[in-house]
Amino acid sequence: MKKYYALTLLFTALTTIIISCSKSDDEEYIEVSPVRVDLTQVPYAKLSDYHFFDGPMKDQKPALDVLIYEPASSLFTDYAHKKRFVWMPKGTKAIYEGDGKVLNLPVGSALIKNFYYDNVQNVTPVGSTRIIETRIMIRKASGWIFAEYVWNAAQTEAYLDMAGSNTAVEWKDENNVTRLVDSYRIPSDQQCMTCHKYNEQPIPIGIKPQNLNHNYTYTSGQKNQLTKWIEVGYLDNNLPTTITSTVDYNDTSKSLDLRVRSYLDINCAHCHQTNSHCDYRPMRFAFSETSNLANMGVCVDTQDMADFPPALSKIVNPTNINRSMLHYRLNTDNESYRMPLIGRTEIHTEGVALIEQWINSLSPCP
Repeated sequence: MKKYYALTLLFTALTTIIISCSKSDDEEYIEVSPVRVDLTQVPYAKLSDYHFFDGPMKDQKPALDVLIYEPASSLFTDYAHKKRFVWMPKGTKAIYEGDGKVLNLPVGSALIKNFYYDNVQNVTPVGSTRIIETRIMIRKASGWIFAEYVWNAAQTEAYLDMAGSNTAVEWKDENNVTRLVDSYRIPSDQQCMTCHKYNEQPIPIGIKPQNLNHNYTYTSGQKNQLTKWIEVGYLDNNLPTTITSTVDYNDTSKSLDLRVRSYLDINCAHCHQTNSHCDYRPMRFAFSETSNLANMGVCVDTQDMADFPPALSKIVNPTNINRSMLHYRLNTDNESYRMPLIGRTEIHTEGVALIEQWINSLSPCP
């Protein structure tokens, strides 16, 4: 009996020690993000070298400290779906510089965007998801750099390729209609620069407070994205109480004016602004500037537009899409005339319909 009692005491003591040590270990254990962005080595040869994702990369499950985000409206890219992520070095934060200005991310940061289609027909197995490319922008001390990664057929890896290329994608859309993009364009370094350019320096486009000031459904629940950035330590809690924000241009509960302005902002403003690629044109499509109809080309004469139909006398001719240059260039897939210049090969049917509805709603020119 005494021997049994002694063994019981010993077992209890050992259990207490084990539990105590485990608790202590848990309290002291800090999980470390696996992400590796060595600014002396990037861009890496393979996407997997960054460790941005947990598990199989094709699942697009972000690793620790890699935060998913989504702008209110998305730039059209031949109907490709997109998943966007941001990562910053531990202890660093982005700086707010205005509602419509790109958040100033710290050196070492990375923006990751995957372009993919669901229910793809020209792959094996038929009907699976195909990720085509992953575009990364990395902030070095000298500025932003581009890194373009093209996925293999097995969807197990993506490889650095800055030369640009084309690929065909056949898929079934949400209405089970088979669609084909026979020449989806994976951009070259120079083409990336065309759109992501300000004062001849590369910059991001979508990470503006005006685009992120809306809810996103995270695995932990729905939350305002700017609030989430603050919560994870990626942004200081010093934002203005109100932020003038874009809307989802597909949301018909919003006004036609706001939807069109949001559409033009995300699809056109990065080129049509001062010191950017198309700054020689009179249009200024930034959301903060399009409360002025003239900045959207309404009743503004076209200039130096050789080889276009002469009927296109105005950039936007109210109630007349056939005399509106803006509508014409959005509604063509001819590479010589289409807008945007790059980034799409197909006509965005829904976007064109939105612009058409807006043009027909405008009051005639004086």
